[in-house]
Amino acid sequence: MDSISLWSIHMITNAIYFGKEALYETIKSNGGEWNDSKERPIVCLIRSSEHNDLYWAIPVGKWDHRENAAQTRIQKYLNYEDHDLRSCFYHLGRTTCKSIFFVSDVIPITDNYIERQYLNYDNNHYIIKNPNLLSELNRKLKRILSYENSKPNYFRQHITDIKECLIAELDK
Repeated sequence: MDSISLWSIHMITNAIYFGKEALYETIKSNGGEWNDSKERPIVCLIRSSEHNDLYWAIPVGKWDHRENAAQTRIQKYLNYEDHDLRSCFYHLGRTTCKSIFFVSDVIPITDNYIERQYLNYDNNHYIIKNPNLLSELNRKLKRILSYENSKPNYFRQHITDIKECLIAELDK
Protein backbone atom coordinates (compact mmCIF):
# COMPACT_ATOMS: atom_id res chain seq x y z
CA MET A 1 0.00 0.00 0.00
CA ASP A 2 1.53 3.34 -0.98
CA SER A 3 1.75 6.26 1.42
CA ILE A 4 -0.83 8.35 -0.44
CA SER A 5 -3.59 5.86 0.26
CA LEU A 6 -2.87 6.00 3.99
CA TRP A 7 -4.16 9.56 4.40
CA SER A 8 -7.06 11.57 3.16
CA ILE A 9 -7.66 15.25 2.77
CA HIS A 10 -10.03 16.92 5.20
CA MET A 11 -11.59 20.00 3.71
CA ILE A 12 -11.51 23.34 5.38
CA THR A 13 -13.66 26.29 4.42
CA ASN A 14 -12.29 28.95 2.07
CA ALA A 15 -9.64 26.55 0.74
CA ILE A 16 -9.26 25.48 -2.87
CA TYR A 17 -9.04 21.87 -4.05
CA PHE A 18 -9.30 19.67 -7.10
CA GLY A 19 -12.14 17.17 -7.17
CA LYS A 20 -11.84 13.53 -8.17
CA GLU A 21 -13.35 12.35 -11.43
CA ALA A 22 -15.77 10.29 -9.29
CA LEU A 23 -17.43 13.55 -8.17
CA TYR A 24 -18.27 14.53 -11.71
CA GLU A 25 -19.51 11.00 -12.45
CA THR A 26 -21.76 11.29 -9.36
CA ILE A 27 -23.21 14.52 -10.74
CA LYS A 28 -23.95 12.84 -14.08
CA SER A 29 -25.35 9.66 -12.50
CA ASN A 30 -27.81 11.81 -10.52
CA GLY A 31 -29.19 13.48 -13.65
CA GLY A 32 -26.98 16.55 -13.53
CA GLU A 33 -24.86 18.10 -16.22
CA TRP A 34 -21.15 18.65 -15.83
CA ASN A 35 -19.64 19.42 -19.21
CA ASP A 36 -16.42 21.00 -18.01
CA SER A 37 -13.58 19.14 -19.67
CA LYS A 38 -10.87 21.14 -17.89
CA GLU A 39 -9.37 20.21 -14.57
CA ARG A 40 -10.90 23.14 -12.70
CA PRO A 41 -10.22 23.93 -9.04
CA ILE A 42 -13.12 24.32 -6.62
CA VAL A 43 -13.30 26.49 -3.54
CA CYS A 44 -14.83 24.85 -0.47
CA LEU A 45 -16.85 27.78 0.77
CA ILE A 46 -19.45 26.75 3.36
CA ARG A 47 -20.06 23.74 5.59
CA SER A 48 -23.60 22.48 5.10
CA SER A 49 -26.09 22.88 7.91
CA GLU A 50 -27.62 19.55 6.86
CA HIS A 51 -24.58 17.38 7.56
CA ASN A 52 -21.31 18.19 9.31
CA ASP A 53 -19.21 16.42 6.64
CA LEU A 54 -20.90 18.04 3.63
CA TYR A 55 -19.59 21.26 2.13
CA TRP A 56 -20.64 23.62 -0.64
CA ALA A 57 -17.99 24.24 -3.30
CA ILE A 58 -17.87 26.41 -6.39
CA PRO A 59 -15.64 26.05 -9.46
CA VAL A 60 -12.98 28.65 -10.17
CA GLY A 61 -11.40 29.54 -13.51
CA LYS A 62 -8.88 31.98 -14.91
CA TRP A 63 -10.46 35.15 -16.25
CA ASP A 64 -7.84 35.60 -18.97
CA HIS A 65 -8.63 32.16 -20.39
CA ARG A 66 -12.07 33.44 -21.45
CA GLU A 67 -12.64 34.68 -24.97
CA ASN A 68 -13.97 38.24 -25.34
CA ALA A 69 -17.51 36.99 -26.02
CA ALA A 70 -17.50 34.94 -22.81
CA GLN A 71 -16.10 37.85 -20.78
CA THR A 72 -18.82 40.12 -22.19
CA ARG A 73 -21.53 37.58 -21.31
CA ILE A 74 -20.21 37.18 -17.75
CA GLN A 75 -19.97 40.97 -17.33
CA LYS A 76 -23.64 41.19 -18.35
CA TYR A 77 -24.57 38.89 -15.47
CA LEU A 78 -22.36 40.80 -13.05
CA ASN A 79 -24.10 44.04 -14.02
CA TYR A 80 -27.61 42.84 -13.16
CA GLU A 81 -29.16 44.57 -10.16
CA ASP A 82 -28.45 42.88 -6.81
CA HIS A 83 -32.11 41.84 -6.42
CA ASP A 84 -31.85 39.81 -9.67
CA LEU A 85 -30.69 36.25 -8.94
CA ARG A 86 -28.65 36.27 -12.16
CA SER A 87 -26.31 38.80 -10.52
CA CYS A 88 -25.19 35.93 -8.27
CA PHE A 89 -24.24 33.48 -11.03
CA TYR A 90 -20.61 34.66 -11.26
CA HIS A 91 -18.07 36.65 -9.32
CA LEU A 92 -14.68 38.09 -10.25
CA GLY A 93 -11.87 38.09 -7.72
CA ARG A 94 -8.25 37.16 -7.20
CA THR A 95 -6.72 33.86 -6.26
CA THR A 96 -3.26 33.25 -7.70
CA CYS A 97 -4.53 35.33 -10.66
CA LYS A 98 -7.68 37.20 -11.72
CA SER A 99 -10.34 34.52 -11.33
CA ILE A 100 -13.94 33.88 -12.24
CA PHE A 101 -16.03 32.09 -9.63
CA PHE A 102 -18.87 30.06 -11.14
CA VAL A 103 -21.24 30.46 -8.20
CA SER A 104 -24.34 29.03 -9.90
CA ASP A 105 -22.35 25.85 -10.66
CA VAL A 106 -22.14 25.13 -6.91
CA ILE A 107 -21.89 21.49 -5.92
CA PRO A 108 -22.09 19.69 -2.61
CA ILE A 109 -18.92 17.78 -1.81
CA THR A 110 -17.38 15.55 0.85
CA ASP A 111 -13.77 14.74 1.74
CA ASN A 112 -14.14 11.48 -0.20
CA TYR A 113 -14.32 13.40 -3.48
CA ILE A 114 -11.23 15.58 -3.00
CA GLU A 115 -8.24 14.56 -5.08
CA ARG A 116 -5.70 17.12 -3.91
CA GLN A 117 -5.12 20.65 -2.68
CA TYR A 118 -4.71 23.64 -4.96
CA LEU A 119 -1.28 25.11 -4.26
CA ASN A 120 -0.14 28.71 -4.42
CA TYR A 121 3.22 29.91 -5.79
CA ASP A 122 5.00 28.84 -2.59
CA ASN A 123 3.55 25.31 -2.86
CA ASN A 124 1.28 25.92 0.14
CA HIS A 125 -2.42 25.11 0.15
CA TYR A 126 -4.27 28.15 -1.21
CA ILE A 127 -6.84 29.50 1.25
CA ILE A 128 -8.83 32.61 0.40
CA LYS A 129 -8.33 35.22 3.10
CA ASN A 130 -9.69 38.39 1.49
CA PRO A 131 -12.72 39.29 3.66
CA ASN A 132 -14.45 41.30 0.91
CA LEU A 133 -14.13 38.45 -1.58
CA LEU A 134 -15.35 35.89 0.96
CA SER A 135 -18.30 38.08 1.94
CA GLU A 136 -19.47 38.44 -1.66
CA LEU A 137 -18.95 34.77 -2.50
CA ASN A 138 -20.89 33.72 0.60
CA ARG A 139 -23.70 36.19 -0.12
CA LYS A 140 -24.08 35.01 -3.69
CA LEU A 141 -23.79 31.34 -2.78
CA LYS A 142 -26.46 31.63 -0.08
CA ARG A 143 -28.84 33.25 -2.58
CA ILE A 144 -28.24 30.43 -5.08
CA LEU A 145 -28.77 27.77 -2.39
CA SER A 146 -31.91 29.50 -1.13
CA TYR A 147 -33.33 29.50 -4.64
CA GLU A 148 -32.38 25.85 -5.06
CA ASN A 149 -34.19 25.01 -1.81
CA SER A 150 -37.36 26.60 -3.17
CA LYS A 151 -37.01 24.94 -6.60
CA PRO A 152 -35.10 21.65 -6.20
CA ASN A 153 -32.81 20.73 -9.09
CA TYR A 154 -33.39 24.07 -10.80
CA PHE A 155 -29.73 24.33 -11.77
CA ARG A 156 -28.27 22.05 -14.43
CA GLN A 157 -26.00 20.14 -12.05
CA HIS A 158 -29.01 18.93 -9.97
CA ILE A 159 -27.76 20.28 -6.66
CA THR A 160 -30.54 18.74 -4.56
CA ASP A 161 -30.18 15.21 -5.96
CA ILE A 162 -26.39 15.28 -5.53
CA LYS A 163 -26.75 16.59 -1.97
CA GLU A 164 -29.17 13.79 -1.06
CA CYS A 165 -26.88 11.18 -2.65
CA LEU A 166 -23.84 12.43 -0.71
CA ILE A 167 -25.74 12.62 2.58
CA ALA A 168 -26.89 9.02 2.04
CA GLU A 169 -23.23 8.01 1.45
CA LEU A 170 -22.15 9.80 4.62
CA ASP A 171 -24.89 8.15 6.70
CA LYS A 172 -23.91 4.61 5.68
